[in-house]
Amino acid sequence: MIKPKALKFGDTLGLIAPASNTTEENVQRSIKKLVELGFKVREGKSLYKRHGFLAGDDQTRAQDINEMFADPEVDGIICIRGGTGAPRILELLDYDVIKKNPKVFIGYSDITVLHIAFNQICNLVTFHGPMVSSNMIDDFDDYSKEGLFRLIMDPDAYGKLENPEGEEIVTINGGIGIGQLAGGCLALVCSTLGTPYEIDTKGKILVLEDLGEEPYKVDRMLNQLRLAGKLQEANGIILGTFEDSAPKGGYQDSQPMEEVFDDHLKRLGVPAIYNLRIGHCKPVMTIPLGVYAKLDADKKEIHLLENATTRQG
Repeated sequence: MIKPKALKFGDTLGLIAPASNTTEENVQRSIKKLVELGFKVREGKSLYKRHGFLAGDDQTRAQDINEMFADPEVDGIICIRGGTGAPRILELLDYDVIKKNPKVFIGYSDITVLHIAFNQICNLVTFHGPMVSSNMIDDFDDYSKEGLFRLIMDPDAYGKLENPEGEEIVTINGGIGIGQLAGGCLALVCSTLGTPYEIDTKGKILVLEDLGEEPYKVDRMLNQLRLAGKLQEANGIILGTFEDSAPKGGYQDSQPMEEVFDDHLKRLGVPAIYNLRIGHCKPVMTIPLGVYAKLDADKKEIHLLENATTRQG
């Protein structure tokens, strides 16, 4: 895998909106926050565009990504938020430019499809971590900030990934698995199936999380991944928090989410854990997608086996 150069304070971050739009107030607060954190900011055109629920048309959002990777004055790229729409721009991205200009790239949720494409097509390590409007402008807690900065700024950073204090990891299947971290938001991972951007889970540590999905919907999506062979092919499975997942509709007698996980994963025997604080939660852990990690499900531990960035210069 190609590892981007570690960032340092004073570097320029490209701020983009590859999916949904946000308010101009949030854009200005996001720029201010990045400056307060010690970075310069290059503003993407998508930040100020509107196309229904999207941050501008597909060409504008794709062009932002292509230009930010191509611009030698931009050191890293961070998404302002997720939402919806990122899959629409996959065919418009210049993967040769992205591969030839590796940079730190940060986001989660709808940004999952970009992580998968960059990991698999460009062999680029990317970062499933906090976004500016979603996680930073109101209360960027120390756990989330320190975890992000450690991985994107310290080229020697590897070792154990730990949940916030008091958040216990649950073992679904015991055992040890080693492989490259891959995945992201469950719904977006499923959306790649049957497309040229389909996720490859063979020999990987598959990471899955989501927000606002009731147990019956998670059941449907995990079943889809199982029928596609994606769960069985993984060397390990890490499930996130699945926030706001209580039954809301016509299935009030729903199984608990933990039981849905057990139904699909226990039969496979793949090492698996639940409740890693990633994605749609607060505080939020940053994980580097594409690097090798060791999942020890018996000890409820995840260890990065290599660094995620290289030294500048």
